[in-house]
Amino acid sequence: MRVAIVGGTGFVGGHLTDALLAAGHEVSLLVRAGSEDKARQSKQVRVIPGDLAMQDALRSLMKECSAVIYNVGILREFPRRGITFEEAQYQGLVRTVEAARATGVKRLLLMSANGVKQPGTPYQETKYRAEQHALQSGLEVTVLRPSVIFGDPEGKMEFATQLFNDMIRPPVPAVAFFTGRSLRKGAVVMSPVYIADVASAFVAALENDETIGKTYCLGGPEVLSWQEMLRRIAAATGRDKWILPMPTWIMRVGATLFDWLPFFPVTRGQLTMLEEGNIADPEVLKQLIGRELSGFTTDTLSYLCK
Repeated sequence: MRVAIVGGTGFVGGHLTDALLAAGHEVSLLVRAGSEDKARQSKQVRVIPGDLAMQDALRSLMKECSAVIYNVGILREFPRRGITFEEAQYQGLVRTVEAARATGVKRLLLMSANGVKQPGTPYQETKYRAEQHALQSGLEVTVLRPSVIFGDPEGKMEFATQLFNDMIRPPVPAVAFFTGRSLRKGAVVMSPVYIADVASAFVAALENDETIGKTYCLGGPEVLSWQEMLRRIAAATGRDKWILPMPTWIMRVGATLFDWLPFFPVTRGQLTMLEEGNIADPEVLKQLIGRELSGFTTDTLSYLCK
C-alpha cells in the first residue's frame, strides 16, 4: 500500500521510510521547500513540498494513499520562531486528521511517547490530547508510545549521540542524575528502544488490523539507570569516564532561572519527565514485531564511533 508520512525527514522518519520500503510499501513524504535533500531514498519515494500549516499540501500528500503516519514531535519550544508543542504535536495532528477525512484515508498510525498524560508537562499534554483526538476521529487508529529511541542517526538528532556529545566526549566528568537523596535509591531509569525495532513496530501495526484502536508502549529489553547508559556509551566509544552523581533539584534551580535561554541544556519540563522515569514492558514490543529486541549494547551503539 502507499503510506503518507508527516514528519518523515528526521531521525525516526528516515528509518520508518526504509522499513516501509523494505516491506514492499510505497511512501509519500511531506517535505519543507528547500529540504528535499533530507528525504531518504528520494528516488523511491514521492515528495510533496509543504508543511503542517498547509492543508492543500497535506491533501496532496495523501492522494492515492491508504494510510498516514503522523510522526511529528519536538523536545523544546521556541515560540518566537513559531515552534511550539501545541502547533507541532496537537494542531498539526488535527489538520492531518482533517486531510485524511477529506481524501478518504482511513488508517492512521500516531507516533506518541511513553508517559504522556493530562495533566502533565506541555510536551506530555499535547501528545496526550493528540492521542485522544486521533482515537475519537473515526479513523482506524493505532497509537505507538516508545521510550527513548536510540540508533544510527545518520546526521540527525538522537538520544545516545546527544549524551555522547554532551557528557562523554567533553574532558570533564559526566553527570548521573538522580531524584531524592541518593543515586542508589533515586536513580533515573529508562527503557531505551532500538530504532529498527520501533520502525518494525509501525510496519507490523500497519499490516495487522487487530492493532486498530489500541495503544502500545514500546520499551527495549532492559531498564537502565542514567549512570548505566552513560557507562555503556563510554564503553562503546572506548572512553574511560568519571561519572559524578547529581540530584535533579540542582538542575531545576538553574532551569527555573535560565531555561528560557536557547543554550541552556535542559528545561523544567524535561527535568520533570526525567524524574518520572521512562520504562515500558518489553514483551509488548516483542510480541508486536515477533522477534527478540535489540539492547543498548556496545554492538548497537557502534555508530557512535563513526
